[in-house]
Amino acid sequence: MSSASPDRSTPASAYGSAADQPAPVKPAATVMLLRDTDGGLEVFMLRRTSNAAFAAGMYVFPGGRVDDADFAVTADADEAHQLAAVRECFEEAGVLLAVDNAGGVVTDGHPVFSRRHDVHDGTVAVLDLLAEHGLRPALDELVFMSHWVTPKGETSRRFDTRFFAVGSPAGQTSQHDDTETVASMWVRPTDAVASFERGELQLMPPTITNLRFLAPHASVAAAMEASRAVGRPPCILPKLRMVNGSIAGISLPGDADYDGLD
Repeated sequence: MSSASPDRSTPASAYGSAADQPAPVKPAATVMLLRDTDGGLEVFMLRRTSNAAFAAGMYVFPGGRVDDADFAVTADADEAHQLAAVRECFEEAGVLLAVDNAGGVVTDGHPVFSRRHDVHDGTVAVLDLLAEHGLRPALDELVFMSHWVTPKGETSRRFDTRFFAVGSPAGQTSQHDDTETVASMWVRPTDAVASFERGELQLMPPTITNLRFLAPHASVAAAMEASRAVGRPPCILPKLRMVNGSIAGISLPGDADYDGLD
């Protein structure tokens, strides 16, 4: 099974304005937290502050840059991205993807949650915090299922982003950080897609594409099985269609003009 087809309906303005010199590409990791409900599969989403330099005001999945510290503890790039995913999920969503020595999941009330903001401001490294409490990151639970790179024309920031799917640990309460993100919600992928199509929800192309990938699946187990079936996902690099120096649209692999664009 292949990964979901890239979405073509997001406005080009989502990427900002074009630049003569592309911004440098930085590695990033994003987590799609999934849970089962009586109404079906739900995914956790955050709304970024309107002051954000990238994707301002848009709904996204928890995620962020892979820091030098993530690469410092491992020579494996895959593991570094997974570590970043665990850290960003804890910082932005308040959900800790970690287990104890017996393989038990962490639940609300554990003292580790009192240090969430210390991880966010860099006072303590997440791996040091986990070790202090006899915990380890649940890296094996994260499934790398989608891979996107921001177009070359983006003026502010560009990211080489790996998207991971994972079941949200039972017994943990998710909550946005109220700093980089100002609202949050659990939503059925089908409902998020419908809101986007009505113009009620602002979403980046990778976000809407991955929501559409999740939409047909009725449970976490089904969505995770489909994610694992992707295998190593292809890297998707959108290209900007330019007219008189302004962004006129977005081209994705498979579009007729894609190979002819810079």
